[in-house]
Amino acid sequence: MNSKKMNTRRRRPTHPGELLREEILPGANITQAELARQMGVSRRTVNEICQERRGVSADTAHRLARVLNTTPELWINLQSAVDVWDALDANGKDYQKIKPLKVA
Repeated sequence: MNSKKMNTRRRRPTHPGELLREEILPGANITQAELARQMGVSRRTVNEICQERRGVSADTAHRLARVLNTTPELWINLQSAVDVWDALDANGKDYQKIKPLKVA
């Protein structure tokens, strides 16, 4: 599978922090500080996610899911899509050099 097949999207997937910042926090009418308090994490952690400077870990995904009545998989899948996109964007030329195994 070449990188063109691996990444057919034209734009970077939505970072979980953008979803929090633009949709969830305003919709719930809560601040980053209040979300952090309810999740049991620091305000800095939530802020860094909202500013897209930090990814969502499995632990954070569970905490977000619990507070927001979603699933951890939602948050992990959003983060995974961003991580895969970023890796391909950063290393796509190197990936092109990798020769696939020939399977009989």
